[in-house]
Amino acid sequence: MTFDFEVVATDGNARAGILHTPHGDIPTPVFAPVGTCGTVKAIPPRDLHALDINLILSNTYHLFLRPGDELVRDMGGLHQFMNWDGPILTDSGGFQVFSLTEINKIDDDGVTFRSHLDGSMKRLDPKISMGIQQNLGADIIMAFDQCPPPNDREQVIAAVERTHRWLAQCRDAHPDDDEQALFGIVQGGIFPDLRERSARYASDMDLKGYAIGGLAVGETKPEMYATLDETLPCLPENRPRYLMGVGEPDDLVEAVLRGVDIFDCVIPTRLARHGAAFTHHGRINLRNARFKMDESAIDARLDNYASQFSRAYLRHLVVAKELLAHYLLSLHNIDFLARHVENMRCAIIDGNLKDYAAQFLTRFRRCNLTNE
Repeated sequence: MTFDFEVVATDGNARAGILHTPHGDIPTPVFAPVGTCGTVKAIPPRDLHALDINLILSNTYHLFLRPGDELVRDMGGLHQFMNWDGPILTDSGGFQVFSLTEINKIDDDGVTFRSHLDGSMKRLDPKISMGIQQNLGADIIMAFDQCPPPNDREQVIAAVERTHRWLAQCRDAHPDDDEQALFGIVQGGIFPDLRERSARYASDMDLKGYAIGGLAVGETKPEMYATLDETLPCLPENRPRYLMGVGEPDDLVEAVLRGVDIFDCVIPTRLARHGAAFTHHGRINLRNARFKMDESAIDARLDNYASQFSRAYLRHLVVAKELLAHYLLSLHNIDFLARHVENMRCAIIDGNLKDYAAQFLTRFRRCNLTNE
């Protein structure tokens, strides 16, 4: 089975497509829940299938530290280890190395750092990252990159240079077969010239897909959108485009309108752990006393298992710190984002994405302000 991406419809810059992988087809645009340690927090694979989730992400850094990529390989690979038969994407570990750890040394070849688990010294570089991801056996793997603060031009220039050098090394270390698709990552902070330079360098590698990294890490929303405007036209139209770590509903709309195909983010499960939920009338915090006697479902437009319970009951679970609250709210939030992106795909095919986007953004942003 070879990797192949086909665009089946367009509406402006937005695309509806299909990404073919060895573990199944992925209709795009698509939102991928994050299963950092080989599990989407609180949600078993059975329920992800019931929600028609077509792609999940797992984390190279965390699985490298625990339980170890060689153990996962010996247990049959990540698909078998976590009992998930759909497509999996693994990130390179670069973002976590730069954001979670005490870095001992950054050099042109890689990063030496202390594990956040036990303080032991570890090393990640392009070859090691490729080896770990090959052991994990994901369908889509990411090149090792450096994610800098988006507004510091000097640091961004250095990160772009390293990211390009490491991308070439990842390509050389990646087997020339169709078992895994290697995606390159575009860096450049909020600087248009650096984004264009990085996008064109990555495009020249002729890879299976391209990711836009280094966003949703401290820049403003207008800066994010402007960066996408500069970056996306520089990427090949016949390859999937992946915006890393972005999952706010309004950001998904803005990115799809500009031509992004793949998204991932921890936000649906993270919000759930704090008692919050996405709805078509904005984000709500179920700790709020106004839901104490609310008999309505969390969102009447969705039909998942969480919809069988009242907001009053869900609030009770949140306040009582019951684990069922994490499960039900995570299930709901994942379903909300998955259906939101699916609705945009249908709107692209029908040629009315702009209408959908305008209505959604007006309602969601207005209600968010009201709920706050």
